[in-house]
Amino acid sequence: MLRSAMAGMVAVLGFVGAAFGQGFSQPGPEHKRLQEFVGTWDAVMTFGDQKSQATSTYRAICGGMWVESDYEGMLGEVKFSGRGIDGYDQQKKKYVGLWVDSVSSAPLRMEGDYNPETKQLVMTGESRGPDGQPQKFKAVTETRDKDHFTFRMYMLPPNGEDQLAFTIEYTRKK
Repeated sequence: MLRSAMAGMVAVLGFVGAAFGQGFSQPGPEHKRLQEFVGTWDAVMTFGDQKSQATSTYRAICGGMWVESDYEGMLGEVKFSGRGIDGYDQQKKKYVGLWVDSVSSAPLRMEGDYNPETKQLVMTGESRGPDGQPQKFKAVTETRDKDHFTFRMYMLPPNGEDQLAFTIEYTRKK
């Protein structure tokens, strides 16, 4: 009896696994575009009138469906670290990202689109601003070539005028 119940359970699990296997997402061209960031980068952040050096490492994770980034550097006199996860939601047809760092307890969730003509990925999202209040953000990542890209973060105040928060220039380490 136990043996036939086990055999039945194995058969059901095999059927369920096969059914789910047909619906699993596979990396598409949008995921492959994100793979271009994989590697180690020197980063120079401009925050107001201050410049700081950092290192950022991008890794493909989860079979190429996601790219994880680690950022380590200084923000003025403060040691700063952050981690991001970026991917492409095939159902929404949007790039998506999540960012957490050492100076905020609130995660930043973003989504947006890539424009191949301008080579810009523009994403918007909401988190909490420095004052703890809800704050909308816009991130623009512009690829200049395979070894250089620029990241600009804007705060979007209620009046609608983008305010540049900081810029990071990335150069691939050789």
